[in-house]
Amino acid sequence: MRRSDTASRIIAAPRDVIYAALVDPEALRTWLPPEGMTGEILEFDPRPGGAFRMELRYPEAGHGKTTDNSDLVEAEFAELVPGERVVQLVRFRSDDPDFAGTMRMVWDLEPMPQGTRVIILAEDVPPGIRAEDHAVGLRSSLENLDRYVTTNAA
Repeated sequence: MRRSDTASRIIAAPRDVIYAALVDPEALRTWLPPEGMTGEILEFDPRPGGAFRMELRYPEAGHGKTTDNSDLVEAEFAELVPGERVVQLVRFRSDDPDFAGTMRMVWDLEPMPQGTRVIILAEDVPPGIRAEDHAVGLRSSLENLDRYVTTNAA
């Protein structure tokens, strides 16, 4: 059974700055990988119907779902609303059906007096991704995004 996971964070930056970090390949490579992982963008076409491919690498073998130390993420940009929303259809490649499949990721940007609330909604999460691990990964990516935009916008 698939589930939905969500996470949010208020970031002291305007929506357009955060949106730019969601649709820029170098920015995405920098902040999206959770703590302890690195990323490499293999393809990037930020338009509705366009896609990106990214390889996420673990520092140690035995954690990957695509290879022993990596996860290959393929995402289609389903919706792009500048300054407001990014919707991605994220496809995981794995021989294990518990880790394979398509997850819908919605990134909503809400203006706040302190900056922007970034809300992530992950729908149809593959059952092999433990809720606890996903929560840690989502929080880590939001922290990385916060660090990225506040450092690069200064």
